[in-house]
Amino acid sequence: MQIVSVSSLKGGVGKTSVTTGLASAALMRGLRTLVVDLDPHADATTSLAVARGDGTEIAQLLRNARRSQISGHVVRSGWLDLLPEDRRNGAALDVVVGSAMSSTFDRPDIRPRDLRRLRALLTGLSGYDLVLLDCPPSLSGMTRMAWSAADQVVLVAEPSLFSVAGTERAMRAISLFSREFNPQLGATHVVVNRVRTDSTEHEYRLYEMERLYHDNLLVPVLEENPYWQQIQGAAYPVHQWPGEQARNLAEAFNQLLEQLVPTQQS
Repeated sequence: MQIVSVSSLKGGVGKTSVTTGLASAALMRGLRTLVVDLDPHADATTSLAVARGDGTEIAQLLRNARRSQISGHVVRSGWLDLLPEDRRNGAALDVVVGSAMSSTFDRPDIRPRDLRRLRALLTGLSGYDLVLLDCPPSLSGMTRMAWSAADQVVLVAEPSLFSVAGTERAMRAISLFSREFNPQLGATHVVVNRVRTDSTEHEYRLYEMERLYHDNLLVPVLEENPYWQQIQGAAYPVHQWPGEQARNLAEAFNQLLEQLVPTQQS
């Protein structure tokens, strides 16, 4: 089982879009996947077609992390109902729902013992190939809790000055954090989102990221797509959305997922 934290230092870069795109790719590949929505905005919960009020909120589970069994509190994603009949056998996409209550843990002065709450909650979890942790856009408590539990971190960035600078700071923070709190934390990856191919500024920032991040930069980059808001507004997996642009985006997520969870390891 691979546990992947999807993080960013800056809001509005499409972190939840990347989480749900990877979840869609995992569903199409037949991976048994759990999405844990750590963001107080709970956008991943909504995007995965989970009705408001369903399930036990992650903040409640974290409060009793050592006594809670996470498998008894997951909610089935409504995306499963959109699969063709011949693809439903064995498919799994579950959600641990988010809520504004998560903000109680999302503070900069979180205690070391609280950092271990999510790890304790996920210890002993079985039956999944992939766990995606959708984090708030900050380096506060919930994100660091996710890094403490994760095997890998995916940093989502835009090709802009502030996003590049924020991603570089986040890379340094992860390096320091892993040495002190999670030596088993593996690779840190960078996914570049919302790239406009006709923008000279974006072209320059992409070159800058290639120079800064080398092998940490995942390809392909995700181009600006006019259908994203519509897809998410409908709470649909990108792989089930019609049209060539959606198919291209879905294939990009297939390639990104393969680099995070190679087929031979799943």
